[in-house]
Amino acid sequence: MIYVDADACPVKSEAERVATRHKLMLYIVSNGGLRPSQNPFVETVIVPDGPDIADMWIADRAGRGDVVITGDIPLAAKCIAAGARVVRHNGEIFTPSNIGQQLATRDLMTDLRAADPFRQGGGKAFSKADRSRFLDALEREVQGAKRDIA
Repeated sequence: MIYVDADACPVKSEAERVATRHKLMLYIVSNGGLRPSQNPFVETVIVPDGPDIADMWIADRAGRGDVVITGDIPLAAKCIAAGARVVRHNGEIFTPSNIGQQLATRDLMTDLRAADPFRQGGGKAFSKADRSRFLDALEREVQGAKRDIA
């Protein structure tokens, strides 16, 4: 199965194409505002409003043989701990060997933003190259997830 942390996810349609090609269920999880897909391999899951409710829904279900698509580092850490493979929207792979550093960097950046509320900047724009990297990474991780349970 593939789980998508869908709030602000720019690659939902790409994930749907990969899931359909592999005949895998795709769960698009959000707290609303998404148009449901007519694809029989896609289930849109609407969770109640609240902090991290969609993340908890995914973390409670993802495990070995699954792929999770998220940019949320704490969710990625939980899913990795459960044995799932995790891909960021730009194609970066979260792994057991890099998730600790990712969490530490996230915490450092949170502290820096709190110390300077006028700090400008943010993430870079999502590009065609990011989309291409994501598709390549998702394909590799789906293949790896299939091997994990074979």
